[in-house]
Amino acid sequence: MHPVETLRKAMAADASVFGENKVQEAESKVLEIGRDGVEWHLIGHLQSNKARKAVQLFDVIQSVDSVELAERLERICIEVGRDKLSVFAQVDLAGEVTKSGIAESELPSLVAYLKTCQHLQLKGLMLLPPFFDDPDATRPYFKRLREIRDEILPGGELSMGMSHDFEVAIEEGATVVRVGTAIFGERM
Repeated sequence: MHPVETLRKAMAADASVFGENKVQEAESKVLEIGRDGVEWHLIGHLQSNKARKAVQLFDVIQSVDSVELAERLERICIEVGRDKLSVFAQVDLAGEVTKSGIAESELPSLVAYLKTCQHLQLKGLMLLPPFFDDPDATRPYFKRLREIRDEILPGGELSMGMSHDFEVAIEEGATVVRVGTAIFGERM
């Protein structure tokens, strides 16, 4: 939700990985900025009707939350001739109705499917915990995701923690943090 000029300033300061919440928000930015030296991550919920555009735009999709979505992405990669697409499985540990993610009980089937894909490459797990005023209150969610990763995807990445709670996430093993607000300020 920040303008291209802001992203160009970040690039001038050696930022090279940008996350977007919405496919339509990213499209004009990817076209204007390009892909040279920049990696684009989709970090927001992916609606199935936006899957084709997401496969064409993003280097990494961090919000794969069902076997059905994974099947669709794999099929689209074949149709558009995309060799590899890195993905994260988004896990919902809190059961919040306002957030996406696969339930912990269903995660093994998604991981098993992703491991069979020829085009999708499972890189890790992603989490959006509930928001708490005290960042330390997110610790149990980060800890649990790390435990799950260690059980079913040893060595996989952990995308967890945002501007408000990234320090706690790092303490619990995050390898990817989403800190746009800390860098760019509130969304416009």
